[in-house]
Formats: sequence, C-alpha cells, structure tokens
Amino acid sequence: MIRSELLQTLQDDNPELRAEEIEQVVDIFFDEISQRLAEGGRVELRGFGAFSTREREARQGRNPRTGEAVSVPAKKVPYFKAGKEIRRKLNGE
Repeated sequence: MIRSELLQTLQDDNPELRAEEIEQVVDIFFDEISQRLAEGGRVELRGFGAFSTREREARQGRNPRTGEAVSVPAKKVPYFKAGKEIRRKLNGE
C-alpha cells in the first residue's frame, strides 16, 4: 500500500472528514514517529509493533562498479519489531 492508497482508504471509511483533514492526520502521525526516532526514542503501537533505532558500526564496503574499498561511517537505522497480533495474522493463526 502506498500513501495515496492509505489516504483513499481512510477517506472511504470516514466520509464526514475532508481529504485535507485526513492528510493532515496522516502527516502528523508519521512526523511524530519520525521525530521520536530522531530523538533516540521508541514508538510502540499495541497490537501492531514497535519502532526503534539501532546503531550500525563503521565498516569497509565496496563500490559495486569499481570494486574499490570504501569506508562506510557508523549510523543509526530504523528498526521495526512486529507485534504478536500482526505475527499471528501473517501466519494464519
């Protein structure tokens, strides 16, 4: 599902809301998750899962075109752990 499909589904389920209002709610939702992760925090949505960040250490990589060694700096990456209810749905339980 892409963002526009999400917005359309929410619009179909909530005809009393204007499209601009739904888009604003979705923007706020994702902005808040992003902001919390940027601050090093964690976001937990019960039944769905938890978003957090993980540290990746610096390492030596390779340029795929030239095969030349490249230094890749340490960085933070987003991490998602699915909740129990989501895992059950995915496994048909």
